[in-house]
Amino acid sequence: MFNRRQLRIKVLHVLYAFHVDEGGSVTDAHKLLHDSLAKTYDLYLLLLMLIGEFQDAAIERIEAGRMKKQPTPEDLHPNTKFVNNKPLRVIIKSKSIAKEAANRKLGWGQEQDLVKKLFKSLVASEEYSAYMENKERNFQHDRESLNRMFRKHIVNDEDLQDWIEEKSILWSDDLDLVCSIILKTVKTIDEDSDDLLLSGMWKEEGDDRQFLEDLFSKTLDLSKEHDSRIEAAASNWDIDRIATMDLILLRMALAEARTFETIPLKVTMNEYIDLAKFYSTEKSGAFVNGVLDKLFTAMREDGTIVKTGRGLIE
Repeated sequence: MFNRRQLRIKVLHVLYAFHVDEGGSVTDAHKLLHDSLAKTYDLYLLLLMLIGEFQDAAIERIEAGRMKKQPTPEDLHPNTKFVNNKPLRVIIKSKSIAKEAANRKLGWGQEQDLVKKLFKSLVASEEYSAYMENKERNFQHDRESLNRMFRKHIVNDEDLQDWIEEKSILWSDDLDLVCSIILKTVKTIDEDSDDLLLSGMWKEEGDDRQFLEDLFSKTLDLSKEHDSRIEAAASNWDIDRIATMDLILLRMALAEARTFETIPLKVTMNEYIDLAKFYSTEKSGAFVNGVLDKLFTAMREDGTIVKTGRGLIE
């Protein structure tokens, strides 16, 4: 599920929190790191479950129409295309989701008002209307339409995004990744599916988990040594004057360059320049670029950084 970029971001967030919380311990920071990963997976499951919740909302809407004192012909003969969407029914009946939700104590039971509001918004959307009005009836059409409704409307609903931000300050950063995994998950459903093939926590269990652990621990272990190098390379800048986010990014980049011999320096350089541009100040990208360029050159020359295999650069 998590790619290397996302793992770097997780480490960055936790190290920043650890840096500003003077009373925090490394043990607490390590726990926060793993809690953050678990919370991201929770969001993945909750949004999958939300899609399933919409079937109940649709059935309730149909039943409410039939119970009217003066029902319209449309109320008496409702369009049940969404309710009978085949991939949607696989999600609803998924034992895998039910098991994970039970283990993690996840559900929308306390958020039914929000679910109904979100479904009402979906019904009013162009994507839903186009799907319901289309006479096509086949599995592929159902699956593509479900993904389109999720991608273009559901996940962009302001009420849902407000709820996500309220529940976890980190979930907003996770949303793009989670949505991409959900779309892939729905695409794995075929006509013979009797359950959902959930994404695992790790793309490559051993390598990615070790990358996370080593990047976190080595950044902390080598921080004092690296701060001296950073201060020397950052001309006219005392270490205390460097933006906290920039300092943490530089520490991470140096730790990554020294610890992972097969990750090319160009890859590390580009990743942390991009993160600086996104998470720090307007000038941070250029600053991080300049400092890392100096340090990588010097540390390769003195043997502090050694690259092997495809990580060897000219």
